[in-house]
Amino acid sequence: MDPDTNIRTLFTSAKIQRNELESSPSPTSSVYQESLQTAITSLEDCRKIADRISLFSPNETEDDISSGDLQYLLIDYYLADLMIKDNDSDRKIALRRAQASYECYLSLLDTYSMLNARDRKLYERFLEARDDFSLISTTDPAARRDTKIARYKQENELKLKLEFLAKIPLELQGDDAAPREIVLAEIQLCVHHTFHSLDIIGQELQILALMPNTPSPGPEDRAADNRERNGQRGDDYSDRLDPSLSQLLNKGKAGPILSKDGKPLKPFTLLDSRQTVRDGIFRPDHSLPTMTIDEYLAEEKRRGGIIERGGEQSSRPAVPDEDNLEKADMETMKSREWDEFTESNPKGSGNTLNRG
Repeated sequence: MDPDTNIRTLFTSAKIQRNELESSPSPTSSVYQESLQTAITSLEDCRKIADRISLFSPNETEDDISSGDLQYLLIDYYLADLMIKDNDSDRKIALRRAQASYECYLSLLDTYSMLNARDRKLYERFLEARDDFSLISTTDPAARRDTKIARYKQENELKLKLEFLAKIPLELQGDDAAPREIVLAEIQLCVHHTFHSLDIIGQELQILALMPNTPSPGPEDRAADNRERNGQRGDDYSDRLDPSLSQLLNKGKAGPILSKDGKPLKPFTLLDSRQTVRDGIFRPDHSLPTMTIDEYLAEEKRRGGIIERGGEQSSRPAVPDEDNLEKADMETMKSREWDEFTESNPKGSGNTLNRG
């Protein structure tokens, strides 16, 4: 097959798929992601063909590119625009791939001197700091607002120009000048979107760099997931969040008590008679008392939970022991110190604010 025909067919098919993806209502569905991967594969094949046949050369200029081949300058942009929407694979890898494709798109345009002075400065800033690239480098709120307004107006002008050129009837175009102007206008609009996407990619990469690394699932985890999908789970599996009664009684060790050889598999208790088993089953729902009231009071008294000499006896002053001379001296010294304090500090002496 002719390479020119092959790349034209693949590129046209990829553009149709890209337009369908843009109008898709559910970008997170599996059907959307499958169509996305198909479109990415088609554009990657287009880029391989373009490289194999040396469609673009650094020795050429913009005028040397034919009007039919000018549209293939957008292969890397379309590819990056689709890669940034990939949510199934590793997000950081998808962003890196999209960033590299955007850079290839700008590098190709810079080779043909198709970047204006403003876009050229932005491209140089991007090459200096790829991950920290920002459209608005200043922190001044007024300057940031003016830059956003200027870029918004520039985008609207490019869109209006592209719409106007696309509405020109084929009969009035005459030669290939009008289709060439349409492609050039689309290229400039894509350059505008490229810098905006690179700004967003840089911000998202900074956020992903702060996130903790989650270990990738091992082969055992994948096998367990496959068993759950296919319904091949163990017999002891249950969707209940709370454990069953048998699990509570056995502390999660459900199963037979003895093995086939008669060996015990878990601890168990031998009951003395059938009456003990019957008493354990036919019993009240509430807990029965295990001691009498006198036994409870004796236990509380032993633990110090009962205060003795309460009531009227607690209000009676303690009778001093006249034979304990050491304690009597301590009480005398305490009384003297209190008398000396009251003499040195008469009542009301500390109130110096409300005196007349």
